[in-house]
Amino acid sequence: MRIGGLQKNSLIDYPGKISAIVFTIGCNFRCPYCHNPELVDETADEIPEADIFAFLEKRKGLLEAVTITGGEPTMHDDLLSFIRKVKDLGFLVKLDTNGTNPSTLAQALEERFVDYVAMDIKSPLATYEKTANRPVDTVAIRKSIDLLIHGNTQYEFRTTLVKSLITPEDLDGIGNDIQGAERYYLQKFVPTKTLNPAFLRKTTFTDEELERMRVNMQKYVKECIIR
Repeated sequence: MRIGGLQKNSLIDYPGKISAIVFTIGCNFRCPYCHNPELVDETADEIPEADIFAFLEKRKGLLEAVTITGGEPTMHDDLLSFIRKVKDLGFLVKLDTNGTNPSTLAQALEERFVDYVAMDIKSPLATYEKTANRPVDTVAIRKSIDLLIHGNTQYEFRTTLVKSLITPEDLDGIGNDIQGAERYYLQKFVPTKTLNPAFLRKTTFTDEELERMRVNMQKYVKECIIR
């Protein structure tokens, strides 16, 4: 698997667990606000897989989990074999995905390779291409949403709220797309590093605006949280 980054510990990425974060190279979206441009444009220095497992071997008993994020991890044909090796070391696994590869997600869920899934919801399904900046198979996105909502694995949906791309009305569309979901996070956009430099100048929603959105989204999901 092509790996472009390793964060050795995190207290916030896997809910309630101390985790390492493995960043994969490559993505099939080009969201202009993406905060990992070096992974999307594939300019990140590659880390040998052997180095990742050497690190994890030393952290057994200290770390509880490994988060695999990107980029888009499900683009990698050897993702599931990588996860299997991580599980064999005794770690929980969290997978971050954009939901474009439901067949890989389904296999990971069926074989209990993953313990937690975080799926990005970019916008209402009807306007996905505007946000992802690429052609999007929204049928695949719908399948991934349904796999999580109707499955037995812990999960969350999350949307990064960029003022020029997402409106409060769009959130109602998202709410209809993920109706009945267990947990949905509204993520405040922080313009510190972006794929499109123009988005460094974009304004963010205020805390008061975010709270109004959170209250509104509670009618669609069981729990809505601002992150």
